[in-house]
Amino acid sequence: MTLPRIVSREQWQAAREELLVREKAATRARDALNADRRRLPMVEIDKEYAFEGGDGKATLLDLFEGRQQLVVYHFMFAPEWDAGCRSCSAFVDQIGHLAHLRARGTEFAVISRAPYTKILPFKARMGWTLPWYSSYDNDFNHDFQASFEAGEAGEAGKEGEGGGGGESYERPGVSCFLRERERIFHTYSTYERGLDGLGSTTSLLDLTALGRQEEWEKPEGRASALGAPAGSERIRYHDEYED
Repeated sequence: MTLPRIVSREQWQAAREELLVREKAATRARDALNADRRRLPMVEIDKEYAFEGGDGKATLLDLFEGRQQLVVYHFMFAPEWDAGCRSCSAFVDQIGHLAHLRARGTEFAVISRAPYTKILPFKARMGWTLPWYSSYDNDFNHDFQASFEAGEAGEAGKEGEGGGGGESYERPGVSCFLRERERIFHTYSTYERGLDGLGSTTSLLDLTALGRQEEWEKPEGRASALGAPAGSERIRYHDEYED
């Protein structure tokens, strides 16, 4: 194993300050990239999807739970598998308390192609309480490029660590949706290496059209989209939220 070289405290401080300049530049570049992501156009979803979850059948609109945004994690769990993907499980393990997302009008849900009868015992084994739905009877995963039939994957199947499932190919991803009354719009999706660094509340919000809803974010006008104070002003201990 090759370890960092040993230096004096003064040498370390000088090296740290040099790196800090680049870190701040990366932060500013990330802020600009997030702003450009929020400026992306969106596509209206006019297709009906029927999912199965803990309360039975649900539509895509139901998954919002009345909130304005929805972040979906495409969890690799093919119908023929006996358990969910290990890497996807590690991703879900790091998801924080959903109250902080919900305080910003954003719901989070996991969707897999496996039947709910397979999802439920695995979810219990993992000790998760977050919403998880089966898309076994619909084309949701295929429509949002998280699942492919044999021969369909093409370049997407070469990107990373997706898993084969006999005649199908699965890959992990995140898709974001925005709701305007009864209308639903797809605003963003990313897959595989695009998930690096995701999992925290702010990193997930950065993928959405409304972002963190802070006054400093660009473009202007998104912070008050929910008719509430800016995002950081709504932060509470997770047991203090009314909803």
